[in-house]
Amino acid sequence: MLAVFLSAIAMTLIVGVRYLLASGVFACLTKRVRPGLYDGLAPQIRREIIWSLASAAIYGIPAGVVAWGWQNRGWTKIYTDLDAYPLWYLPLSIFLYLFAHDTWFYWTHRWLHRPGPFKTAHAVHHASRPPTAWAAMSFHPWEALTGAVAIPSLVYLIPIHPVALAIVLTVMTVMGVTNHMGWDAFPQGLVHGPSGSWLITASHHQRHHAEYRCNYGLYFRFWDRLCGTDKGLGSFDNARAPVGVADRRNRSGVD
Repeated sequence: MLAVFLSAIAMTLIVGVRYLLASGVFACLTKRVRPGLYDGLAPQIRREIIWSLASAAIYGIPAGVVAWGWQNRGWTKIYTDLDAYPLWYLPLSIFLYLFAHDTWFYWTHRWLHRPGPFKTAHAVHHASRPPTAWAAMSFHPWEALTGAVAIPSLVYLIPIHPVALAIVLTVMTVMGVTNHMGWDAFPQGLVHGPSGSWLITASHHQRHHAEYRCNYGLYFRFWDRLCGTDKGLGSFDNARAPVGVADRRNRSGVD
């Protein structure tokens, strides 16, 4: 039991440090490339960091239990022998994880925008107006739980190599941060080109934070397009909407 506890603590620290490093790097980049963008948002950023560090524990505990089970009991479908699967399966496993995670996120995200779940939990995330590079994990604990179970569950269902899993976690971290930065860090050719029509970018997610009832995806626009909730790219102008306006929109629900 002590080993499980220590593993959970270790993973919590890893998730917390990963968040601080990733958000800190992109916040510094924002200060350099978009000076003044976060002016006057210090109290909001402090709240984002506090909520995010609480979320780190909620993400870290199940990850720590799974890591202990994998190393000591052989749980999960994580494999270390590259010969166990063909090399072409490595990129396929990355895509499968990202698509499965995106699917889970889309539907739980839509549910969180129902009046009850929104008021109870998701309002914490949308209190960031505009979101900053520190807001990627700024969740109420109930919302953090919905995200914390995704990857730990997938390792029991879909075989993956540790290197591929590390890539998945890196993509998750980078896209989570960059989509909340308040500006597009990726080249405009990607954002507005063919790839951008299927990938979530900061411009796309900004529209979700502005209008609430659209653009629910995490990595891909597939489910938004299929379900008619994709409203395209948003604008970073006038992103600091009054709190009451957005909250009144959500009392009537999503669908």
